[in-house]
Amino acid sequence: MDGTLSREWNVIVIGGGAAGLFCAIEAGKRGRKVLVLEHSERVGKKISISGGGRCNFTNIHTTPENFLSANPHFCKSALARYTPADFILLVEKYGIAYHEKKLGQLFCDGSSQQIIDMLLRECRSAGVEVLCGCQVRKIFKLNDAGSFNVATDQGIFVCSSLVIATGGLSIAPLGATDFGYRIAKQFGLRIEEPRPGLVPLTLNSQKLTQLTKLSGVSIDAIVSCRVDSRASREFRENILITHRGLSGPAILQISSYWQSGAPVSINLLPDKDVFDILKENQESEIELANLLSRYLPRRFAQAWCELYAPSKPLKQYNSNELRDIAQQIHDMKLTPSGTEGFKKAEVTAGGVSTTEISSQTMEAKSVPGLYFIGEVVDVTGELGGYNFQWAWASGYAAGAFV
Repeated sequence: MDGTLSREWNVIVIGGGAAGLFCAIEAGKRGRKVLVLEHSERVGKKISISGGGRCNFTNIHTTPENFLSANPHFCKSALARYTPADFILLVEKYGIAYHEKKLGQLFCDGSSQQIIDMLLRECRSAGVEVLCGCQVRKIFKLNDAGSFNVATDQGIFVCSSLVIATGGLSIAPLGATDFGYRIAKQFGLRIEEPRPGLVPLTLNSQKLTQLTKLSGVSIDAIVSCRVDSRASREFRENILITHRGLSGPAILQISSYWQSGAPVSINLLPDKDVFDILKENQESEIELANLLSRYLPRRFAQAWCELYAPSKPLKQYNSNELRDIAQQIHDMKLTPSGTEGFKKAEVTAGGVSTTEISSQTMEAKSVPGLYFIGEVVDVTGELGGYNFQWAWASGYAAGAFV
């Protein structure tokens, strides 16, 4: 460690990801003396792989309804004070070319590294110090002074404001840990049980045996599931059959809402009235599988018939049978056996309970000077740039107060 690096800071941010860097920048702009501690050898590892290496840095359609939390109102304050338009202005200030891919998702034309470089330049201009390869071993609060001691493998640092921006448990190979949850528990804060979000779903061995030959088949569909007795969620994008179960954007989206043991419903032909199609061909010699393959991938149509309705000429079905077939196409129910876990999850749902944190400042209500931002908090965005927008917004909110 550079021997000239100060031991005393106004603000220490633990975690050099999107939320942590953004909080540090905002605090630095206010003249605060800020240190970012990152345990990896470089900042922004999750940024670098996001969006297939092009960083899906925000979504222009962001609303509070795009976020999952035990308290769905918590995210409103931060999202209102730092919007996608605000981040786009910053991206444009640095001349970073970008495009809308679909559904409001904005990506860099070039590389995710452009966003990381932008954040680091903003850190430098705001006087923020960033220390990588620094392992935090222990944190304790000095009650008399109201400050925090942060013990690391590179010495002890002291600060009056401590920000936890360490993310969740998703993508462990990038260094994800439960550090943020451990700190929350150390200070007596409640945790909403962390679980994998935006993650592929697995199927039991019998169903998998029936579908495994379809691995790689992708279908535009509507996927839905019950959230509770009164409400359900649905998403329309592609589903992908894998060697372990189901993936693709629509499946990743629904996985954050799916509850273990519950079925998911898949509408395989959302733009068609399958019963009408079947009735129009009821006097025909065409086999069911061949008719369905006009609208669905042939391999899938054949396998679907093996599972749900043995294929034969349409003229051999009566109207009730055709109605049942149509119902199955529009509402194919599968009960996943589980998920592929945190290793394959794009985000962690759950986290530090929002009942413990001020929605205005992201400060722990019972521990003055301790802040939690980004993925470590129980606010989880849907797929498509929303989690980055939460990182920027929550980081900005805390940065204005630390």
